[in-house]
Amino acid sequence: MYRKRLLLLILPFFLATFVFAQNSNYDLYLLVGQSNMAGRGEVEAQDTVAFLKVFTLSEDNKWVLAKDPIHFDKSAAGVGLGRTFGIEMSKANPDAKIGLIPCAVGGSSIDAWKPGGYHQQTKSYPWDDMEKRLKIALKEGELKGILWHQGESDSNLEKCYEYEEKLKDLIARLRTLAQNPDVPFVAGEIGKFKIKENQNRFKPLKPAPALVVVNATKKVVKEDGNAAFVNSKKLNHRGDNTHFNSASYRELGKRYAKAMLKLQK
Repeated sequence: MYRKRLLLLILPFFLATFVFAQNSNYDLYLLVGQSNMAGRGEVEAQDTVAFLKVFTLSEDNKWVLAKDPIHFDKSAAGVGLGRTFGIEMSKANPDAKIGLIPCAVGGSSIDAWKPGGYHQQTKSYPWDDMEKRLKIALKEGELKGILWHQGESDSNLEKCYEYEEKLKDLIARLRTLAQNPDVPFVAGEIGKFKIKENQNRFKPLKPAPALVVVNATKKVVKEDGNAAFVNSKKLNHRGDNTHFNSASYRELGKRYAKAMLKLQK
């Protein structure tokens, strides 16, 4: 008797979720970059609560309700900014169905984000894999925005000075792939803690490579006309001076959503 009552209580929720997933187009958001986009925060109970109108494209390319971790690049994947971003976008657009497309790859340099680019750590092709998933998602919705959080792997003397031109090229290629030259692009700042560590490592060089990357990102975004930069002020790491903690990821997701909504207006 108890099992029957429980079934009657939960069945409407699952039926509503299924019907909603099948019968409406998605507002799609592409999540690209490296580990701080994928998320490495500790998963807590609040991160596993389903939000009815926020979906994510799973590893096997199925739409499922977004629960952390939504990325699957490495076994270390945890809480990231994406789920909170999706919830905030849903709150601002209650009639929309949000579709997150997680494609970030931990440790990937911006060089891996081009056709044929190979990432040794994960033995994957970040751009090529993303392209396939985006094309699948676009069959069921419209790309409303691109989220980018990357730069730690390029914060060295060999790569930092080329970052500006590579980022411009990346944005152009992403928009061409999406067949929308005006799709909003939001980029996030490397953690302040990581920047400080990088400055200490490269003393007395000024600016340090991490700041070269950050400044290049700010410049590209400012000149773009349909892009925004999200800062990492007062956000904390999880103890490794590289990855944000769970609370900071959630706050970062809110900042991305605020910037995206401003661009969309």
